Amino acid sequence: MRAEEAAPEGSGPEMSDRPRRSTLGRIVVALPLILFAGLAGLLLFRLFAGDPTVVPSALIGREVPEFDLPGLSGLERGGEQVPGFDSAELKGNGVTLVNVWASWCVPCRDEHPLVEQLAKDDRFRVFGMNYKDTPDNARRFLGHYGNPYEKVGVDEKGRVGIDWGVYGVPETFVVDNEGRIAFKHVGPLSQQSIAERLMPAIEKARAGTPDS
Repeated sequence: MRAEEAAPEGSGPEMSDRPRRSTLGRIVVALPLILFAGLAGLLLFRLFAGDPTVVPSALIGREVPEFDLPGLSGLERGGEQVPGFDSAELKGNGVTLVNVWASWCVPCRDEHPLVEQLAKDDRFRVFGMNYKDTPDNARRFLGHYGNPYEKVGVDEKGRVGIDWGVYGVPETFVVDNEGRIAFKHVGPLSQQSIAERLMPAIEKARAGTPDS
């Protein structure tokens, strides 16, 4: 009998490849789980190790996206319509705070007195971006709580907010004199966040240094 005929059943190249194929298959099956665990771990680290009100944005240091927001219909100051604003308005006019708010947003009511305080500071302007709201409700909100905004732009469909990377409301952006987004604060402002984060970011923007 020849040697190849005497080889035991199940031996040969095909059998030697089976452990390797089996290991590769287990890796392929486990890969999505490994990736998911890694992403979940990164999310938890950022949630508990960092400041949840400061969300990294790819737009920091870049010019605001092109937009043109109409004014809030029927909103007047001194008998004149409060205007909306566009991207060109944010260039060459000093530092501007853009506060994203809505009448249906409960935290917006909590932070509103602080926005009114900020509006009294003549080192920067305060604009409002009314987000996914109705004109009647937005006007009632400002009629009840006061209008601290020099200009109010209406983002009824939320499309401009998407371009700005808005996660929700309220959010506050610092835009420098060159029309670049210098800082982003997520969630309602507080005395602490204004003192520790917002005002230093404003000073950096006034000096021409976007916050990181």
